[in-house]
Amino acid sequence: MAPPVLHRVIHGTPNPPLYQKHLITIKPAILHSFCRHKVRHCDYPAIIPSSASTPSSATVRGTFVQGLTDGDLWRLDIFEGDEYERRKVKVRVLEKVGDEAGKGNIESEAEVEAETYVWVAGGEGLEEGEWDFGEFQREKMGRWVGGTTEEYDGELRPSDFGCVFGFPRARGLSCGLFVMEGKLTQN
Repeated sequence: MAPPVLHRVIHGTPNPPLYQKHLITIKPAILHSFCRHKVRHCDYPAIIPSSASTPSSATVRGTFVQGLTDGDLWRLDIFEGDEYERRKVKVRVLEKVGDEAGKGNIESEAEVEAETYVWVAGGEGLEEGEWDFGEFQREKMGRWVGGTTEEYDGELRPSDFGCVFGFPRARGLSCGLFVMEGKLTQN
């Protein structure tokens, strides 16, 4: 999930005041054994566990978000709808971010527990092709943030849109939410 979309969902604006931005921590991360597809006739992607038809080395680049409240997760659950189910997963935070294909990524040695939104509405709702962040950014981002992408004061990159994985800060856990982004990579 692009940071402006995440902020729009949990704060009501794609560019909240600095104090609201600092309530959450966002770090790049990798989710192993999952792949990402376009959702048929929609602007957004979905992730599913790797299957026999996809390599077990498939990964999804995403964002590990910490500091979410129960209210934030409630809003994200509503936003994602019944096509997705929030599931516990293990992700690796990226210590160094490589290119879009994942070359040069340096993952932390330890996996961290998180939650993410996994597609549960059936394979017929997914296209075989990869979802295109660039197209989303150029043609559709404005619809999702209530204006143009210029409302967001940070520079948007393809790696900024993805899956969110995490747990709320209200539960006192040091885990986060993973949000998918970037391209499908195969190690």
